[in-house]
Amino acid sequence: MAFDQKPFGDVAPFTDNPERRCAVVLLLDTSTSMGGAPIAQLNAGIQVLRDELRADLLAAKRVELAIVTFGPVRDLTGFVGAESFVAPVLDANGDTPVGAAIQTGIDLLADRKQEYRNAGVGFYRPWIILITDGAPTDDWKAAARLVHQGEADRAFSFYAIGVEGASMDVLNQISPPARAALKLKGLSFKEMFLWLSNSLKAVSSSKPGEEVRVANPTADNGWGTVAG
Repeated sequence: MAFDQKPFGDVAPFTDNPERRCAVVLLLDTSTSMGGAPIAQLNAGIQVLRDELRADLLAAKRVELAIVTFGPVRDLTGFVGAESFVAPVLDANGDTPVGAAIQTGIDLLADRKQEYRNAGVGFYRPWIILITDGAPTDDWKAAARLVHQGEADRAFSFYAIGVEGASMDVLNQISPPARAALKLKGLSFKEMFLWLSNSLKAVSSSKPGEEVRVANPTADNGWGTVAG
């Protein structure tokens, strides 16, 4: 069962925490086909992400998470600081409107970055993580163009992750040219979210403009593979 929580901006003014921010949008497929073990492992993975980020003092203050589920598309949490984030419990229902979910995530990021600017708060390049186990049930090509343009403009970093059954051909077309879509090994959600938390810890502890190298998810002990 999913629930709403108050956006971070409503409960803690930027004056209470002026740290530079790293915004992350999770676009999570909660369609009917994700029922059973996949949705259970996805929920467990989100808990891992929350716990890992909370345990890092700097990441807890700098990383902000937003969860968008589909379908239907729902802005489930707004942006919430990692130290205040409460992991929702997701259930599986509906279709797979990937295009609309991507558009919603990009719009959320644009609004949040404007709030940072208005408050005089610095921020790192945001991340968008798309996780799906199916093929889009809506028009995804316009969203793909937005992803490619956003990556080219360095407005965000976009990662597409396919669960068993996902249309990897479509995900590769949505993904930016320089970053192929990744296929999750089995139900390795916990490993994937651990990789994400470690990556965000590295980003949030870096200096502005510093190049941050993240672990290769397709390494021998990694959680993903590249599907052609």
